[in-house]
Amino acid sequence: MKLRDLVYRLYARRVEGRLDHDAAPKHIGVILDGNRRWAKASGGTTEQGHQAGADKISEMLGWCTETDVEVVTLWMLSTDNLDRPEVELRPLLNIIENTVRGLAADGRWRVHHVGNLDILPAGTQTVLKEAEQATHDIDGILVNVAVGYGGRQEIADAVRSLLLEHARKGTSFEELAEILDIDHIAEHLYTRGQPDPDLVIRTSGEQRLSGFMLWQSAHSEYYFCEVFWPAFRKVDFLRALRDYAARHRRYGT
Repeated sequence: MKLRDLVYRLYARRVEGRLDHDAAPKHIGVILDGNRRWAKASGGTTEQGHQAGADKISEMLGWCTETDVEVVTLWMLSTDNLDRPEVELRPLLNIIENTVRGLAADGRWRVHHVGNLDILPAGTQTVLKEAEQATHDIDGILVNVAVGYGGRQEIADAVRSLLLEHARKGTSFEELAEILDIDHIAEHLYTRGQPDPDLVIRTSGEQRLSGFMLWQSAHSEYYFCEVFWPAFRKVDFLRALRDYAARHRRYGT
């Protein structure tokens, strides 16, 4: 073991030992950013970068189990990512499909897809549906896999679903406008019935949400980490939790 690795391990134990698990976030959203830049810096290919990022997911979920996190939302593919060249997109979709299959086969996680299923290739749709069905009764961390996800798209889909529901009931637009509140829309989000994220982590040094969970993150705390996602370490995760625990959440009051 290299001296640097030993120092990191000892430091991680020190940080973990001082964490207050009662103050840990129950729902963490993660923007898995920097796979391609990590690959470029490492002299690898884009596909190797995406694979390295996918390999990090189970490790990170293990850390979440150790710290009593209950829900994790992983942004794996945005609606914008679908515009990437086919030569990059197809291998990325293959990696995502294999990752989702692996999460389902692991037996520790309850997998749930968040995103617009209809815009994804048929094979990807099948994998996501099967993973969700296979893990439906598992009593473990709820893992939201955000594939084909965009925050604006989610809100638009929620409003569309709401309108269709009330159209079937015979509600007029005037009647709907009279009763409409934020809870009506929240009931039609991809994450309906789930707690909003307490903490949103973004790797790679970028300090923006890029449309991630726009509705749900209204009161979330944000943690921006310089490291690229494939190089994200347990000590980086623990620092995020420590930073979160040190903040006083005011919820606008």
